[in-house]
Amino acid sequence: MKKYFLFDLDGTITDTGEGIMKSAQYALDAFGIFHEPEEKLRRFVGPPLDQSFREFYGLSQEQALAAVEKYRERYREKGVFESPLYPGMQELLQELSGKAAVCLATSKPLYFAGQILEMRGISPCFTLTVGANLDGTMTDKAQVIGEVLRRLGNPPKEEAVMIGDRRQDIIGAKAQGLETIGVQYGYAEEGELEHAGASHIVPTVKALRELCLGLCK
Repeated sequence: MKKYFLFDLDGTITDTGEGIMKSAQYALDAFGIFHEPEEKLRRFVGPPLDQSFREFYGLSQEQALAAVEKYRERYREKGVFESPLYPGMQELLQELSGKAAVCLATSKPLYFAGQILEMRGISPCFTLTVGANLDGTMTDKAQVIGEVLRRLGNPPKEEAVMIGDRRQDIIGAKAQGLETIGVQYGYAEEGELEHAGASHIVPTVKALRELCLGLCK
């Protein structure tokens, strides 16, 4: 029986792809990299930004941090508002929060994540929220999940499950000894969740609701 449900944000609760991709392109423009195709920009949804700029575009750490600041110029003005809930997610969170502790575990800066939860009217569903700091610390997913568990009082691992759409969610949760649910409606590439070793994989929010409620029993 699961008593603690840890949720990723981007690509799991909210479809933040538009805001992230447009802001990533805005940052890349500053480095002379224009008109990137959507399939490349999609890779920015989920992982820590500085890591993505380094890994995908070969930027140095200093350049990557400068790119993150450029990204935030647009994100704080426009991108944060381009974050609709996936259909059915609000109902899922409301129902689940009446049966278990629902927690946010995101690599997005908590400053922006909190804005989105408030804007979408789902803040009351969460027992606690943990995210990255604006200075670039607390971005590693295993670290974020570990902090959630610490704040919960380190409950038995078998009572908690991590839900996310990217391999970082699955790998980070496995590092902490948690069961995982991978959601296919987000931004994972084909086979990504399977390769990462997700305990469960669901295709839709409806299927996620059914699984989560079943795990509560």
